[in-house]
Amino acid sequence: MSGGACPQCENWAEPQLDDTAALRNVLVMESNNEDASVVVPDKNQFQHILRLLNTNVEGKRKIMYSLTAIKGVGRRFSNLVCKKADIDLNKRAGELTNDELERIVNIMQAPSQYKIPNWFLNRQKDPKDGKNTHSLSNAVDNKLREDLERLKKIRAHRGLRHYWGIRVRGQHTKTTGRRGKSVGVAKKK
Repeated sequence: MSGGACPQCENWAEPQLDDTAALRNVLVMESNNEDASVVVPDKNQFQHILRLLNTNVEGKRKIMYSLTAIKGVGRRFSNLVCKKADIDLNKRAGELTNDELERIVNIMQAPSQYKIPNWFLNRQKDPKDGKNTHSLSNAVDNKLREDLERLKKIRAHRGLRHYWGIRVRGQHTKTTGRRGKSVGVAKKK
């Protein structure tokens, strides 16, 4: 036993680190009441907030979960994007380089070019052009608004129910949902 605490290893010795270097390289953060340590190569390169696709992305969360802050990106889609971009899922979003972030954004904006199947996309067979696309951030709201306007314009049942502000998918309306606009017959005096 030569200077180590491990009885099985004879050549084992504790690594000697400069205290200031160790403090600079290890950043301890709290996330959701859990202590998580993050090893950062350089303190200046860690970004606490990233701006991706007009959305603020939290840098201290793991990349897969931080991408879900972007509208139109869920956990499964972000997992697939990270795998296609060859990014370690245990990395924090703030640790990524600009090249890695650019790869992620390119894959999210053009998923069919990276062999992501059509059934994974959130905009299949668009009524206007018939293409399969994936809407992200502000485009999700725009597409929803366009769809509702189209339904109202053609006087479809769904469009009328949206216009009237009542339940669309066949739910009962007699007793629930009374706080919105008043619908139905007014009581005689």
